[in-house]
Amino acid sequence: MAALLGTDLFHLGEPRTGKVREVYDLGDQLLIVTTDRISAFDVVMGNGIPDKGRILNQMSAFWFEKFAEDVPHHMISIDDTAVADVVGSYRSELAGRCMVAKKARPLTIECVARGYIAGSLFKEYRKDGGKVHGFNLPDGLHDGSRLPEPIFTPATKAEEGHDENISFAQAEDMVGSEVAAQVRDWTLKLYSQAAEHAEKVGLILADTKFEFGLTDRGLIWIDEALSPDSSRYWEANLYHPGGAQPSFDKQYVRDYLETLDWDKTSPGPVLPEDVVLNTRAKYVEAFERITGRTFVN
Repeated sequence: MAALLGTDLFHLGEPRTGKVREVYDLGDQLLIVTTDRISAFDVVMGNGIPDKGRILNQMSAFWFEKFAEDVPHHMISIDDTAVADVVGSYRSELAGRCMVAKKARPLTIECVARGYIAGSLFKEYRKDGGKVHGFNLPDGLHDGSRLPEPIFTPATKAEEGHDENISFAQAEDMVGSEVAAQVRDWTLKLYSQAAEHAEKVGLILADTKFEFGLTDRGLIWIDEALSPDSSRYWEANLYHPGGAQPSFDKQYVRDYLETLDWDKTSPGPVLPEDVVLNTRAKYVEAFERITGRTFVN
């Protein structure tokens, strides 16, 4: 079971390469290939998680389809036949991990919805109190506490290092008041509906990140959708605020890395087989519970 760490579709031109995805410009469309690379602490690891890209791609497609009538999105197709028409020939290593998508100009902010306080926001809350980023959060929240209501916490897109949480006013300055209001409303709507779906299968959607882009016809939802890479999914029956929660994201990898004498800079270490297999199992379980489908590799 080998992981796909990169593509070589040279006849399509040089791709735009991110930590996980490789994006080929097709002129009026994009071909987005989700690899099996995995990153932690903003560093790509030396090996990948087999089938991770297929899981992320197919889970994103599930959510895009589920909310297609609520928010317009960029997905055109993940059908392998449609992809083969674009690529020019069928390639088995690409099966299930490609999306043909509409082009858009990505906004300069990331759109985060939080129903629970964790991660970077909890660190800021502990340091600065409940007024952080213009909010009025109650006193006494613990790591993992449920918030009184979901909140919108936009963030910058850092070229290097970590993204930074910003206030809504700062987001308005960056993308304009009308666009900021629209993506805030969409972000909270998508989060609330997805959290309700997750609850039905015994999961808590603690927070999630969305990206939106501008087209000639207006804003659309782009990138990925509510995957374990962009979201915190917790096991509902094990939920206990006050620390890290049993999760279905990259926390298993992060926990292993914290045991190493590694300075969290590139190159990333090679993950041992047990970490790879256990991480893959987490992704598969999340996919199957959320979509109600059996994952076929």
